[in-house]
Amino acid sequence: MNENNTKSIWKVIGASSMGTLIEWYDFFIFGSLSIVISTKFFPAENPTAAFLSTLATFAAGFVVRPFGALFFGRLGDIIGRKYTFMVTLMLMGGATFLIGCIPSYDTIGFWAPLLVLILRLLQGLALGGEYGGAATYVAEHAPLGQRGYWTSWIQTT
Repeated sequence: MNENNTKSIWKVIGASSMGTLIEWYDFFIFGSLSIVISTKFFPAENPTAAFLSTLATFAAGFVVRPFGALFFGRLGDIIGRKYTFMVTLMLMGGATFLIGCIPSYDTIGFWAPLLVLILRLLQGLALGGEYGGAATYVAEHAPLGQRGYWTSWIQTT
């Protein structure tokens, strides 16, 4: 592989890895803040039920990941991986931002956990679509015979 190809593949890996890092960071903020989320977006009468509901909402994001992979994988085949990758990043960032904007359960009642769940599902769809697209994008730019090596760099994030 010549020097120009090496620089080019590192640019692709860097962009894909940063995107993956940002997506997983956004995804796991929810898990890290699950105690806080349970007190803000779920009824306070039963803290244990509120916490378990928060964990179930966290899990819901994982459950829909395969559907995101199917949807965004197909979309990437049709309109291009780079564009689809940007859509998944914006979807994840937008959903994360909107979760932060939702008023508390005390303010809007049952709408708070419902909105959190819907946005969490969007995060899961985005994450499911992002990783496969990033790996494929890197593989398409990697030299023949070295695709496994170059795509493995995405896992370092």
